Amino acid sequence: MICCLNPDCPNPLNPNGKKFCQSCSTPLVSLLRNRFRVIRVLSDEGGFGRTYLSEDVDKLNERCVIKQLAPKFQGTWSQKKAMELFAEEAQRLQDLGEHPQIPTLIAYFEQDGCLYLVQQFINGENLLKELEQRKPYNSREIQSTLLDLLPILKFIHDRKVIHRDIKPENIIRDKTDGRLSLIDFGSSKQFTAKVQQKSGTSIGSHGYSPLEQIRDGKAFPASDLFGLGATCFHLLTGNSPFQLWMESGYSWVNNWREYLRSPLTPELDFVIDKLLKKDIQERYQSADEVLKDLIPKQLLALPPVGKSSGKIPPTRAPYLPKSSPLLRILILISALILLFGFRESWYKDFRQIQINLFSKLSQHNSSGKDDAFLDQPPKITLGKVSLANTLQGHENSVLSVAISPDGKTIASSGDDSTIKLWNLATGKQISSLKGYSQQVNVVVISPDGKTLVSGSNDNTIKIWNLATRKLIRTLDGHSDSVHALAISADSETLVSGSDDNTIKIWDLATGEQIRTLVGHTFWVRSVAISPDGLILASGSFDKMIKIWNLTKGYSIRTLEGNFQTVTAVAISPDGKTLASASRDRTIKLWNLVTGKEIRTLAGHANTVTTVAFSADGKIIASGSRDRTIKLWNPATGEEILTLTGHTNTVTSVTFSPDGKTLVSGSEDNTIKIWRLSQ
Repeated sequence: MICCLNPDCPNPLNPNGKKFCQSCSTPLVSLLRNRFRVIRVLSDEGGFGRTYLSEDVDKLNERCVIKQLAPKFQGTWSQKKAMELFAEEAQRLQDLGEHPQIPTLIAYFEQDGCLYLVQQFINGENLLKELEQRKPYNSREIQSTLLDLLPILKFIHDRKVIHRDIKPENIIRDKTDGRLSLIDFGSSKQFTAKVQQKSGTSIGSHGYSPLEQIRDGKAFPASDLFGLGATCFHLLTGNSPFQLWMESGYSWVNNWREYLRSPLTPELDFVIDKLLKKDIQERYQSADEVLKDLIPKQLLALPPVGKSSGKIPPTRAPYLPKSSPLLRILILISALILLFGFRESWYKDFRQIQINLFSKLSQHNSSGKDDAFLDQPPKITLGKVSLANTLQGHENSVLSVAISPDGKTIASSGDDSTIKLWNLATGKQISSLKGYSQQVNVVVISPDGKTLVSGSNDNTIKIWNLATRKLIRTLDGHSDSVHALAISADSETLVSGSDDNTIKIWDLATGEQIRTLVGHTFWVRSVAISPDGLILASGSFDKMIKIWNLTKGYSIRTLEGNFQTVTAVAISPDGKTLASASRDRTIKLWNLVTGKEIRTLAGHANTVTTVAFSADGKIIASGSRDRTIKLWNPATGEEILTLTGHTNTVTSVTFSPDGKTLVSGSEDNTIKIWRLSQ
């Protein structure tokens, strides 16, 4: 399809091959600037243009967003102001796009009398749409939201930029890892003495923007913090600050607690109240001040991290004595860096300090290591590792891959709503299973090789006969997308995790729902079953890992050592070790019996999205948003090898039963087959 770029066109989508729009007769442009293919309209900007979802053909059709400025009233003050703001937005993205939670500017140009701004596409929903699809947030979720957004505001305020339009519509949660991104810098302003002292044009959104901004046109860091407080209020109560402002102006901020459905924690209540102060002098003045009230003060009483350079060496985690002051310093620095964001330079600085501290600690300790890794575990060396094949067939991102127990078949799923079966040896597509109208998030194959199970955004689970490729049954029960599946070693029990925050246990043979496990407070995106079928591990965007008794359905313990979203979990073949991946760019190894953390594997430059053990448990594979796959020795924490080749996020990795093959899926729409030899 070709999308018409006339902002007034009532039906902009046209069949391929057309030269003129079938609705408005405007000449069609197949590629903007000979590079960007416009797919469809995302939003209408009320007479000033539209925002489009597009593809960048220079980057293997990577998705991007194009904002168009096409004002109707040429030569007017409003056109001049719109062009000025549009140019300023491009400049802000150019200056601020280095932050991983702010879209990157890709291009800015004029064509056919319109201005175009091309920016990074964030694959997710804004918080207003998210709120419309769920219950209002609880205290824990609001605190998590604040801790995600405050470092972004600190970043832009440190660069003398005021966003001026903080509201749920301008905050997007990435579907892949739950990270929040701040968008729409069209209202942002450089913070100068002139801005402070001279009244300007009123700009922002009523209800979310403070009095000084709406009445006087003045904007300060504290003005953005009011918008943040109003956003949290909206998410907590479901009541729109805009509607309240229309009814009673700013009087609602004085009695905002009356709209709460349940009391907040004292700490969060204090923070929200101070964010919503009508008088700017009584309000928080900086993101740092808010963070000081949200987290223990001793975490912030640390010297700044110095600059360093050089490659980050592999993580080695010796025994850490409980009384060690260096350990306490390490924990405090870790928390500080995690809370204030993960710019790559900061992360390298932090890792260098961490490694130096580990080195000093190891000089004082020679015993007491966790029983899971005693007596100088063997070093793993791989021989030739080669990319054997790249499979292309999915139209969009590949979200999940699985290998059959006989090592002959690959199953894959993606956001093109299909499941594909491939011959592992030849790389040829065997079959395409259809039956979904929405993207298929996950596929697994039962250990007996008879059954394929899939989970989708349509809230259902489908069970297929792998030999005949026929649909056996559809399981309904979840009220939101299914993203996680696991099957017990005896092929009798199926476990599913969903964005409805629950885990469900099913009888795989009959499709009967056995029980529902409740305990997570956010999306459950990963589940794993121990080889003996007794233990279930689950990872969630609530930053927690829960360990369950699978047969009885009760929670054994909660692992809370993560400061960021848990994206994946896996259990070793011997059932002793749990591996968890996180948005904090690390993999943590845990003793599954005691729940104690064994070590942390660090080296990825972005979110770790997937993790898997080899069949013998000697190698861990991890995939990341940094587009690489890393192989690790879990016994030592050493990085064995990095595999490069994917051009977008690696979404799924899995080993063949003989351990000689690794298969990976990616948002670059491909599946890669890697041959390993030891």
